Amino acid sequence: MVLLRSALFNICFYLYIVVALVVYAPAFFLPRRVGWPLIVLWARASLWMLRVIAGIKIEVRGRENIPDGGFIVAAKHQSVWETFALLTLFPDPTFILKRELTWLPIFGWYTMKMKMIPVNRGKRSAALRAMTADAREAIAEGRQILIFPEGTRRPAGAEPNYKFGIVHIYRELKCPVLPVALNSGLFWPRRTFKRYPGTVVIDIRPPIAPGLPGENFVSALQGSLEEATDTLLLEAAKADNPPPGARAIAARIAERGKH
Repeated sequence: MVLLRSALFNICFYLYIVVALVVYAPAFFLPRRVGWPLIVLWARASLWMLRVIAGIKIEVRGRENIPDGGFIVAAKHQSVWETFALLTLFPDPTFILKRELTWLPIFGWYTMKMKMIPVNRGKRSAALRAMTADAREAIAEGRQILIFPEGTRRPAGAEPNYKFGIVHIYRELKCPVLPVALNSGLFWPRRTFKRYPGTVVIDIRPPIAPGLPGENFVSALQGSLEEATDTLLLEAAKADNPPPGARAIAARIAERGKH
């Protein structure tokens, strides 16, 4: 049943992406704020398909921690899931993403039209300066900057691997950072087409105020994110029908906590 539902969802999900890229083309001729609701509609429709076809629901905790105006969202990255699901949580978000994604036909055009923030990973210093300038403009416009502090997808329960970019942008923008923990990697694992039924939980943690020294900031961010993420993974492992691998991940987390 998981194989069948996963195959059906994947067909519908990727077909809908292709259709939406064409049908939403009028967004290119509209102001960004007018066209943005079409992107949110696509994300919400994708979550609806995921629930109806694959049996994956969503639970959001900590909405009261979301501040007003512009801020940085530092989220765990375990799956493709959060690359669209997080768009539905904030009023005017923008992703920091690989510059190569902007080169993709049609999709890349949408990222530029919606003023996503590209970064050239091959040119470290120049990339940081360009990213910072774009991010500062977004914050001034009251937008929310979505960034994955580990840079790339990591398996659920993996050892943390935070990059310097989040420290740099925190120092430069001098705005709150909102940690967002999740357990999506249990239900939409990377490098497989299988989608396992259950509930993806997003835990929005209290924001970290600007002005901390870099080491203190990283310690606060990692402590908040990793503790909350481990809690979500342990909760999923205790469910009546946990997704494959959840109990093994829980055992590794428990072992890690002993050291």
